[in-house]
Amino acid sequence: MREECLICGAPLEYLAADEMMECALCHTKEPSKTRCTEGHYVCSACHTAGMDAVIGACLREASKDPIEILTRMMDQPFCHMHGPEHHVMVGAALLTAYHNAGGEIDLPQALAEMMSRGKNVPGGVCGFWGACGAGISTGIFVSILSKATPLTEESFGLSNLMTSRALEKIGTVGGPRCCKRDSYLSILAAADFVREHFGVELDRHEVVCGYAAQNNQCIGKRCPFSRANHPKDA
Repeated sequence: MREECLICGAPLEYLAADEMMECALCHTKEPSKTRCTEGHYVCSACHTAGMDAVIGACLREASKDPIEILTRMMDQPFCHMHGPEHHVMVGAALLTAYHNAGGEIDLPQALAEMMSRGKNVPGGVCGFWGACGAGISTGIFVSILSKATPLTEESFGLSNLMTSRALEKIGTVGGPRCCKRDSYLSILAAADFVREHFGVELDRHEVVCGYAAQNNQCIGKRCPFSRANHPKDA
C-alpha cells in the first residue's frame, strides 16, 4: 500500500503558509502547512506514536552497522514511509552503532537525549527549512558525542560540519523528499565523519532500498539505493 494520508490514504498537500489544523486522531489544534486533499491532519505526536520503542530496541542491539540498525527500526509498526520519526531514528542508530563499535558513550543517556532533541524537529523541514531532519539528526548525534553547546568551540564546529556534510549528500540527489533515502544518505555521511574525526570504524554494507513500492514520489534510478542500480540484488 502506498502511504499518503494516515486517515484516508488521500494525497498530501503542502500549503504556502501555516493554517490552524485539528488532528483527526487526538483533536489537538495547532498551526501546520500539511494536510491531505480531503482535509485530514495528523499531528506529530500521533504520527510518531509508539516511537518510544526506539530506545529499548537500540539497547538490545549488538550490531556495529547503523544502516542495519536503522532498517530494523524502519520495519517496526510505528515507522511510516515518511515522517518525523526518522529525525530520531537516524541519530539513535548512529549512537548505538558507535557504542557497539567501541565508542565511549553512556548509551541509555545518549538515546534519551537523542529522543528529546530529535522529536523537536518537525516534519516537512526538508522543504520548508532547507534542512532535512535526517541530516539534522546526524548533527544532533555529533553534538551528543562531542558535548557541544552554543558556547563550545571545536564541538560546535564539528556538529554543524556534520549536518552540512549530510545535507550536501541529500541536496545533491535532490527531491522530492524520501525519508528512507535521506536517512541512508545521512548515515553513510556520518559513518565517514565518525571515522575521520572520532577514530571509530562503523560497519557498513551496500544499501538497496526495499521501500520503493510504498513511495508515491520514488525517483527510481536517480536514487543511489534503487534496485535498478543494483541488478544483482533485484
